[in-house]
Amino acid sequence: MRGKKNVKGQLGMYMQWPLLLAVLVILMNVVIGFIDTGAAIAMCGFTVVYLALSVFLYVFSRKKLLAGMVEFSADYAWIQKKLLADLDVPYVVTDQSGRLLWMNDLFKELMKEVKGKNSSLTAMFPEVTKEVLQELGEKTSLHTEFGGRMYRMELKLVPMDEPELGGKNAGGSRKEGAEEPTETPDLIAVYLFDETDLLWYQKQITDQKMVAGLIYLDNYDEALESVEEVRRSLLMALIERRINKYITGLNGVVKKMEKDKYFFVIKQQYVAELREQRFAILEEVKAVNIGNEMAVTLSIGLGMNGETYGQNYEFARMAIDMALGRGGDQAVIKSAEKIEYFGGKSQQQEKTTRVKARVKAHALRELIGTKEKLLIMGHRLGDIDSFGAAVGIYRIAAALDRKAHIVINDITSSVRPMYERFTPAAGYPEDLFLRSEQAVEKVDANTLLVVVDVNRPSITEAPQLLKAVKTIVVLDHHRQGSEIIDNAVLSYVEPYASSACEMVAEVVQYIADDIKIRPQEADAMYAGIVIDTNYFNNQTGVRTFEAAAYLRRCGADVTRVRKLFREEMASYQARAQAVSQAEVFEGSFAISECPAEGIESPTIVAAQAANELLGIRGIKGSVVLSEYNGVIYLSARSIDEVNVQVMMEKLGGGGHRSIAGAQLKGVTMEEAKEQLKAVIREMIASGDVR
Repeated sequence: MRGKKNVKGQLGMYMQWPLLLAVLVILMNVVIGFIDTGAAIAMCGFTVVYLALSVFLYVFSRKKLLAGMVEFSADYAWIQKKLLADLDVPYVVTDQSGRLLWMNDLFKELMKEVKGKNSSLTAMFPEVTKEVLQELGEKTSLHTEFGGRMYRMELKLVPMDEPELGGKNAGGSRKEGAEEPTETPDLIAVYLFDETDLLWYQKQITDQKMVAGLIYLDNYDEALESVEEVRRSLLMALIERRINKYITGLNGVVKKMEKDKYFFVIKQQYVAELREQRFAILEEVKAVNIGNEMAVTLSIGLGMNGETYGQNYEFARMAIDMALGRGGDQAVIKSAEKIEYFGGKSQQQEKTTRVKARVKAHALRELIGTKEKLLIMGHRLGDIDSFGAAVGIYRIAAALDRKAHIVINDITSSVRPMYERFTPAAGYPEDLFLRSEQAVEKVDANTLLVVVDVNRPSITEAPQLLKAVKTIVVLDHHRQGSEIIDNAVLSYVEPYASSACEMVAEVVQYIADDIKIRPQEADAMYAGIVIDTNYFNNQTGVRTFEAAAYLRRCGADVTRVRKLFREEMASYQARAQAVSQAEVFEGSFAISECPAEGIESPTIVAAQAANELLGIRGIKGSVVLSEYNGVIYLSARSIDEVNVQVMMEKLGGGGHRSIAGAQLKGVTMEEAKEQLKAVIREMIASGDVR
């Protein structure tokens, strides 16, 4: 409005200039009259003629001038319309319901590709819904596809009731007593920017990025020992040939760094192919057999989407460590945004050598020697394996003359019989067991934190201790996931081990020669092995029996342990009910619910029920759900046909290949079962279930 007023004022002033000059001429005539009367009389004639011409031009030529201005404005508006119609960007004006009101030539060309007559923006572009149009801000951007081209759509709200737009309310104030002006519906201006070529070039740039990869042979030494010496070179040559052929088939470069380690580089465009094939090289290498009793397995780590090539290599190293920490025979892709896992179907092979256990034991002894006190903790709602491993670490600290405390909050029914044996009357300090808040108060610069039977910080007994203590040691037998304790100075994670108690029993034997384990401590550690292996039926190797034999020599009593873990009648009946009401899903998965009413530790009963369901013929995996303190706990078990760890990871949990679990918050029991069934269907579709 202000711009229009300025134009009108300038035009009026321009038309009044002759009259203003006439005043100046009259003044000049008066001045000349004082000087010379004759000259003034002559000047008056010219002044009268000038005034007559000025009045004539102002009065009679004004209409013609205004008509010319109107004609110019019309021509100018036509030029604007022509420019908008010929705009190189598809442009359309719609109402608030998406109905097309006006479009330029390029948008008309797009309309030709639409079969039948279509006058609705929402029908042409599925991304533009009625909700989007109703909640439209001043400017909204969407991405859409139309006619095989990719577009960025800009939607701009054009209010029609503003004076500048010449609406009904334009041009001054409303008279008093006049009716309120009706609200004019707003319009929406829509621009389409073709991004097809831009996105194609971006994809080309992304596809050409370098992806760094590492390949490790998991069981190099063990596989060579299982074949005749004269054929060992042939076995390695065949494996190396398959690796080279696989990588070169992806137009990549592979280089052997050590006898069992390879580095390779491929373009990022081939990563999608690897995902689709689910890293077929894992199965191809296992198929190599020239008489070797043990199949060779690989671990693969890929690093991508880093800011530099060096960062991609660091991602690859982190990925290969993750793959090895999860038991090997799998591939891990690590990027800046996420971690992906593939494979892991075969049972991890137990290493017969104890070199690693001895090295870790000596490193642990040195760390304990530098600190004055220890804090030991396991996972939340600790089981007997977590408790027994903590007791074993306590015995190591006591033997090295260091003050130690075990952090434990909730005493479950499975742990209580063993917990009650560690009393001051039995020779243990009164502050042996601390709650998490008490443990935090004891933290200082000379504190060492030992985490057992867990490597996920979120489910430890006291996550706050991980931030308070600077020196942390982790001993665990569960496969690592994307969430790990990454600030540990010493990490001993062995997925092949049956239990944390087995690992601690080995460490005890190497850390010092004069450590004497008391009978109740040996009972606790032996019970941890027994429970985690389901009485030596699952995840049991030679070293498991050796650890059990060592504990037996230290005074563990099989009968005493069995008596300690006899159940209450209510727990036994709840387990029987869970087994009897189990649902067989997809023909091979047993799913059931464990009642929690009147049961002190329903999660323990659920785990026992899951173990019993594996005894049913045809069952490949079992999952029993239980509710405790508003959280749904899932206990998953299998023998060898299903990797339940992968299953539970998809639900936010983890564990072992044959023993795993997860926790679901904010869902009902039925919703939890549906989520579980969806994961099972997905695993069957992807071939993760044999």
